[in-house]
Amino acid sequence: MQNHFELFHLPQQFAVDAGALDSAYRDVQSRVHPDKFVNATDAEKRVAMQWATRANEAYQTLKNPQKRAQYMCELHGVDLQTESNTAMPMAFLMQQMEWREALGDARADKDSDALEALDQQLRGARKEQLAQIEQQLNAGDYAAAAQGVRALMFLEKFGEEVRFAFEAIEA
Repeated sequence: MQNHFELFHLPQQFAVDAGALDSAYRDVQSRVHPDKFVNATDAEKRVAMQWATRANEAYQTLKNPQKRAQYMCELHGVDLQTESNTAMPMAFLMQQMEWREALGDARADKDSDALEALDQQLRGARKEQLAQIEQQLNAGDYAAAAQGVRALMFLEKFGEEVRFAFEAIEA
């Protein structure tokens, strides 16, 4: 079975041309759209639906940098072990603790400026992490990239907490 990159005729690399991905996705979807199979047999309709579902899943994976990096690691036999492997470098854990403390203070003080500053720091950290993951994937160091993806997952989850804090203040 072809992988997601092959499905959309894209090079198997972290950097994805969003326009080419969108275009390829629309092309695949147009070929398997249910409207094209109105007069088809049930089996043909089922196969078309399976292809449409697969195309949706592949598109969502390749469109999202974190999911794309995770997928590339898995393609190369590296399981992220997101449930069992939570080990992180000490500096990363210390940063997480500082951010959590800053988030708690900002929530308690209903300080949207402090939340904005925290959000900016997180965006910067996420951008740096993605750049590092891209370098690791390009170098073929999938184990290091997997560690980076796990760190990125922490950053994304914490980013959600910051957004919820913003919403709570604005409510």
